[in-house]
Amino acid sequence: MRIRMLVQMNGTRDGAPWPSQGEEADLPTAAAAHLVSAGVAEQVDETPPASLGKRRQGGRRGTVTNP
Repeated sequence: MRIRMLVQMNGTRDGAPWPSQGEEADLPTAAAAHLVSAGVAEQVDETPPASLGKRRQGGRRGTVTNP
């Protein structure tokens, strides 16, 4: 499960430092769910966001055609 840390945690997890506040990490589902329920992390949507630069298919908006 992918999460984003909402707080800075001290210490280590499995011998590695915790991700910094705002960083994302992949953790086992149970561990990630525990952090989310404790309010120290949030789940990250793994679906990439839609591109903002894509154009719509079809005609131009706001144009009127006369029959």
